[in-house]
Amino acid sequence: MTKPLSVGVAGLGTVGAGVLRLLRDNAELIGARAGRPVAVVAVSARDRARDRGVPTAGLRWYEDPVALASDPGVDVVVEVMGGADGPAHALVSAALAAGKPVVTANKALVALHGAELAAAAERAGVALSFEAAVAGGIPVIKALREGLAANRVDRVAGILNGTCNYILTEMGRGGREFSDVLADAQRLGYAEADPAFDIDGVDAAHKLAILAALAFNQPVDFAAVHVEGIRQVSALDIAFAAELGYRIKLLGIARRTEAGIETRVHPCMVPLSDPIARVDGVFNAVVAEGDPVGRVMLQGRGAGAGPTASAVVADLIDLAQGRRTPAWGAVGAELQRLPAVPISAHSGAYYLRLMVVDRPGVIADVTAALRDAGVSLESMIQRGRAPGEAVPVVLVTHECVEAAMRRAVDAIAAMDAVLEPPALIRIEPA
Repeated sequence: MTKPLSVGVAGLGTVGAGVLRLLRDNAELIGARAGRPVAVVAVSARDRARDRGVPTAGLRWYEDPVALASDPGVDVVVEVMGGADGPAHALVSAALAAGKPVVTANKALVALHGAELAAAAERAGVALSFEAAVAGGIPVIKALREGLAANRVDRVAGILNGTCNYILTEMGRGGREFSDVLADAQRLGYAEADPAFDIDGVDAAHKLAILAALAFNQPVDFAAVHVEGIRQVSALDIAFAAELGYRIKLLGIARRTEAGIETRVHPCMVPLSDPIARVDGVFNAVVAEGDPVGRVMLQGRGAGAGPTASAVVADLIDLAQGRRTPAWGAVGAELQRLPAVPISAHSGAYYLRLMVVDRPGVIADVTAALRDAGVSLESMIQRGRAPGEAVPVVLVTHECVEAAMRRAVDAIAAMDAVLEPPALIRIEPA
């Protein structure tokens, strides 16, 4: 009989328990596709008494996850504890140093320490696999690293956080404000009690850093990602977006330019004609544009026990079959190191909403500020009259450089007729 692949799993939360359950429930199918059985033989978690919803009897148990790495009966270590540093980083480093391949679902770990860990895996001659770190059950890592390996990828973008996508979707459906929908998302379990990691764009930025490294054959560089969240998106902006033919989505965008690589996470106005504008709720979607393949879009559930466990086990099947691909698609010596393009150099069109006092001369002052910064106006929406009261004014610009747009916004924000900070949202073409 072919020797089973013996797995040690560190972390028995939602994802870890999901991995054990999937390996048990689909054991025959997984064994057939892997060419040999894949079996968990050891686990690491803090509380042995806690009911995980899956049987753990007969498994070797380690309170210290690093000790799991030195278990001679473990062939591969699965890390699903989370956290960029501390026990997760120590475990993965120890496993690679011991010459054991690692499968992880930890996007923060890979985004912040992926270059270091990939180098350690290369030195040890073992795999560092992380399909589950981005977009849950959507096989986007494999698509970029293997399926599109013959392509020059110039852009990868997507909806990378289901919590934000759910909130923006529900705001659009009901005309409700951010805080109300966030509270619902927390009650439904789509958002954490402390949702900052999601709603401030950090989670999406971790994933984008990984996608950019794969797309452009570069070492991962989280520090280069410009990050904005969705706290400032209002129901009024979503309504104006719909009127203008857009949906507002939090996107992660990585793009190859003549100056280098642009990586940014922020709310975007996406044309209704773009398929990604119609990806709603907790779903994720990733679009890659390559030569010669053209545009490829993958869509599905980006989180949860089932989808994430599916991605973890897919990596285990690869290892059982003896397949090993360099973490970033090429060995370290072959990786590129293109410069990072700052957000100030981004060029595009913008949506700008102002709340201003309705009095003569205000619009002239605003357009003068745009003119002085070198920003050209494409269209404007101003409803009715309310002399002396606050009214919304929406401006859409032609394409311009971000630095110029920021100069104009700073000048406009300083005007006494402008009653609150201007709302600025980038328009992302289809």
